[in-house]
Amino acid sequence: MDNGKLKKENEYYSQLTIHHSRIKTNLVFTVYNDDNDNYSKVEEPDPSLNYTYADYLQWKFEERLELIKGKIFKMSPAPNVVHQAVSMKLSSSIYNFLKGKSCKIFSAPFDVRLPVKNKKKDNEIYTVVQPDICVICDESKLDERGCCGAPDLIIEILSPGNSRKEVKLKFDLYEEAGVKEYWIISPAEETVLVYFLQEDGKYIATKMLAAGEYVKSKVVEEFEIEVSEIFSN
Repeated sequence: MDNGKLKKENEYYSQLTIHHSRIKTNLVFTVYNDDNDNYSKVEEPDPSLNYTYADYLQWKFEERLELIKGKIFKMSPAPNVVHQAVSMKLSSSIYNFLKGKSCKIFSAPFDVRLPVKNKKKDNEIYTVVQPDICVICDESKLDERGCCGAPDLIIEILSPGNSRKEVKLKFDLYEEAGVKEYWIISPAEETVLVYFLQEDGKYIATKMLAAGEYVKSKVVEEFEIEVSEIFSN
C-alpha cells in the first residue's frame, strides 16, 4: 500500500492505493483527516468491474449513488424544490392514509436491496437502489439497513437530469424484481404513469394521467389522489 501525505488548505489527506485481492484491482481512496471526522471514499471505481452490497457498505461517497447489477450509478445532485415538494406531498398523503395499517412508507435516502432469487448475503447482492418513495407491506423485508426484497410500491419522481436510458433501466429492474406497482411522476409535464405487475411477471400501464384524473393504487387499497393535487403548492 502506497501512502503519500499532502496538505490542502487546513486539511491533511493521504492518497492510498489499495490492492483488493477479491476483485483483483487497485482502488484509489482519499482519506481526509480533520478535527471532526475521518472517512474514506472511492474516487475512481473501475467501471469494468462488478461490485456487491458488501463493497457498497465500505464506501462513503460525497454524492449519492445506486448499485445496479454490479455497476455504480451516480445519482442526480440534490433534488430541486419542485421534486422535493412533490415527494413531500405524496409521502405525507400516503403516510396519513396508512396509519393503523400494516404497510409502511419510506422516502429516500433509503436503501432497497434487490437480491436475485434468495441470494441475500451481502456479497451476493449486486443491486441497491434508493427510490424516491416506496411502500413495504411485508415487514420481514425490513431490517436496520433498509429493505431486502422488492417493495410493494415504488414511486420515482423524474428530474431534469434523468435520461430515457435511466428510466428504462429502472423499469426493467423493478419488473424483474417483482415490484407490484410502479409510479413514474413527471413534474415537468404534471403527469403520472402507473404500472401494475401482471401474473406473467410483466408490467401493464395505465394511460398517462393528468389534471382532473385520479391515481388509484392497488397495493395501497382504496388510496387515491387527484393528479393536480400532487403538484399543487
